[in-house]
Amino acid sequence: MKVVIDTNVLVSAALKNRTPDAVLRWIVAQPGWDWVVSTEILAEYKTVLARPKFGLSPDLLHQWLTWLETVTVPVAIPVTLPYPPDPTDAKFLACALATHADWLITGDHDFTHARKLVTTTIVSVSQFKTLVCDPQS
Repeated sequence: MKVVIDTNVLVSAALKNRTPDAVLRWIVAQPGWDWVVSTEILAEYKTVLARPKFGLSPDLLHQWLTWLETVTVPVAIPVTLPYPPDPTDAKFLACALATHADWLITGDHDFTHARKLVTTTIVSVSQFKTLVCDPQS
């Protein structure tokens, strides 16, 4: 399985350490599951996590950045995909399209329109947890 994760999910995991963090850690612990990222997505993760407004300590920021380098699978994205509702989201859709990702996890409602553009299942982190991590609950 391939999973693309929107930056807002990563930020929530780093700041709140609850469901988003548990879901990310579940994904990377599963054999045969890949958290796929493009160079552009990984750069955004790093830039956003380092924003002073989030207040991550230097040690915690270092832990997250090191973990990201370890657990994500970098992929080349040979396609670009215009996405007028939010052009900054296009990189996530392009990654999902290029890798044939099974899941795109996001907290961004702008992706509602994207369901017509990719075959990837687009869900919130709580939906993913219910459907995939805890299906019997």
